[in-house]
Amino acid sequence: MKNGKRPTRRQQELIKSAGWNPDNWLVVKHLPTEMHLVHRDEGTTKVIWI
Repeated sequence: MKNGKRPTRRQQELIKSAGWNPDNWLVVKHLPTEMHLVHRDEGTTKVIWI
C-alpha cells in the first residue's frame, strides 16, 4: 500500500462534504474525477467521487 499525504485545504473541504473527519484521512491519489483516501489508524481505503 502506498503512503498517504496530508490533505490540502481544498481536499479537506471535500472530505468534510463527504461527512468524514479530515484529520483521520490521508490522500493516496487525487485524480480529476476521484480522490483515494486511507484512514490513518485503521488502514481502510475509501474513494470520493468529485
